Amino acid sequence: MIRLFAAIALPPEIGLPLQARQTGLEGARWRPLEALHITLRFFGDLKETLAEDLAAELAAVRTPAFALDLAGVGHFGEAQDLHAVWAGVADSEPLRRLARACETAARRAGLEPDSRAYRPHVTLAYLKRPDPFSVANWEAANNLLHSPSFEVNRFGLYSSHLTRHGSAYGLEQLYRLD
Repeated sequence: MIRLFAAIALPPEIGLPLQARQTGLEGARWRPLEALHITLRFFGDLKETLAEDLAAELAAVRTPAFALDLAGVGHFGEAQDLHAVWAGVADSEPLRRLARACETAARRAGLEPDSRAYRPHVTLAYLKRPDPFSVANWEAANNLLHSPSFEVNRFGLYSSHLTRHGSAYGLEQLYRLD
């Protein structure tokens, strides 16, 4: 079994300024630069043969390259169940189209449809029982985040391995956009 997801890796010129915002939340597990990405579709734990079928279907995805920018910050969870803070992604029809193409590839490979609404973001930190007031303060200090536009001309199929320090990601396959 291999845990897989499709994502857009952030270029260093976009990721490095995000790292400057990774402060001010006690106990936060800030994500390293190489882990900053925009998930297109999480596939979960797959058998190797299904992973190969999925990789082949993703290779058939044809969408044009596009520009993207990050905007705003937020969190997942409520009150004592807050579990992550993130940087938002500005509304983008080309990004939604690419995410839908990854969903279609997953279905063609035999995966069940993803029932969750697509909400593009870049996870900056995972939280464990944070002080909600501190999270609100962090968001207030960072809510004007707006990155320069960057070109998205590829996406990847990544594996995820749990370690004692959190998830470690490996690029399994890289796909170019037209």
